[in-house]
Amino acid sequence: MEVIIIISVILLLVVSLLLIPRSYSKGKGKGPQPYIVRKTSKIFTKEEVSLHNTRNDCWIIVKDKVYDVTPYVEEHPGGDAILKHAGGDSTEGFYGPQHASRVFDMVDEFYIGDLKS
Repeated sequence: MEVIIIISVILLLVVSLLLIPRSYSKGKGKGPQPYIVRKTSKIFTKEEVSLHNTRNDCWIIVKDKVYDVTPYVEEHPGGDAILKHAGGDSTEGFYGPQHASRVFDMVDEFYIGDLKS
């Protein structure tokens, strides 16, 4: 009888942990938390960015901000066009007519720092 009660209590705890939503904000304010958590901003030189110019290590510059788009290279709808300015300034191509407006929201996910002036 005691075993059944213990098992029931344990089962109830496990089910409770799975069903009760967890709060990730832990008192850090009310409302929705942003989807993207930015890392501490770093400053990169053009020379540093230029070293990341391959399919497996692809950084781009857009309006003096540096993005590591390596995980996106294979998904890029324009194919290898993203590699045209790998390691360099992609501002002109980024703002070209071929990009839907959603690309401007997506790029924040890949932000890693700013370009040194």
